[in-house]
Amino acid sequence: MRINSLDWSEKPVLGWIKRLEFPVVFHCQVFKNKDGSTGLLYLISNDVEATKTTIETTYQKRWKVEVFHKNIKSNTGLAKSVITQSNHIFMSLYAAAKLECLSIKTGLNPFTLKRKLYLKAIRQAFDELQILKQATA
Repeated sequence: MRINSLDWSEKPVLGWIKRLEFPVVFHCQVFKNKDGSTGLLYLISNDVEATKTTIETTYQKRWKVEVFHKNIKSNTGLAKSVITQSNHIFMSLYAAAKLECLSIKTGLNPFTLKRKLYLKAIRQAFDELQILKQATA
């Protein structure tokens, strides 16, 4: 049975996932997006005694970890390392920490900061290229 065809009530729905050897509970969280639209988030837990509140609270805490992983992978190049080396991982984590500190100080999210830094670097490189062109003209 497809998850979006389940009868979502106030209590999580007990069920099974194909090729999983133990039961799980499903919960559909309904929320409002910043633009006013309604969003659905299908949550799952292997704690069959979990309540709606417990599942939502756990996922809310875990979501911060997901944002952190996205930050590291997107902004520091961690995922691009084919042969993962300890120095690369360390520097990626260090870069993510520095970016997070800058984010807190400036009030901008890490993705906006990265974009601003890239634009500034490209602008500076372009200006330097113009100076070199003039010198050779």
